[in-house]
Amino acid sequence: MRTHYCGQVDGTVDGQVVTVAGWAQRRRDHGGVIFVDLRDREGLLQIVFDPDRAGVFALAERVRSEFVLRVKGIVRKRPAGTANPNLKSGQVEVLCQDLEILNRSEPLPFQLDETVSEEVRLRYRYLDLRRDEMRSRIMLRHRITRAMREYLDNAGFIDIETPTLSKATLKEHATIWSRAERTLESFLPCRNPRRSTNSC
Repeated sequence: MRTHYCGQVDGTVDGQVVTVAGWAQRRRDHGGVIFVDLRDREGLLQIVFDPDRAGVFALAERVRSEFVLRVKGIVRKRPAGTANPNLKSGQVEVLCQDLEILNRSEPLPFQLDETVSEEVRLRYRYLDLRRDEMRSRIMLRHRITRAMREYLDNAGFIDIETPTLSKATLKEHATIWSRAERTLESFLPCRNPRRSTNSC
């Protein structure tokens, strides 16, 4: 699938061929050359599409925001004055040799860097979780959980999941619901023929 995450591609792999995958953050057309900022969980990476590779360039022209792409290309240093010190990969770019569109995206209901109401965020949760803020929270939660598990494991604890206490199967859910219904009926005289026949 990939050889590197986008945020891990830097000057140490200059001149190497890498394969990366992620979402198209944005696409820019500059003087016949197409630039795509590719995003994954580790950060952004600038991909360059040269018109000399006609087939790849034509495919890149169809790329839109949040398309899922896989890119194979050669890492090279960015031209002087174009480096981005705010990115881990800001000193380099990838000249695309092969492009695959893994999934297309319909026009977004909101941009990921746009401030929207919580109702909209919850309605489009799958998009909300792609935002930098939410990605950072997910990664932090992962690191905390991993540290806790490592600490307890080193202390000799065994991690056991007890389905009866945490997650019920569909059959168990049906049994629980059936018992709850019977319990409710016992308190409703109008639904229990063995008790009062007064109307409710």
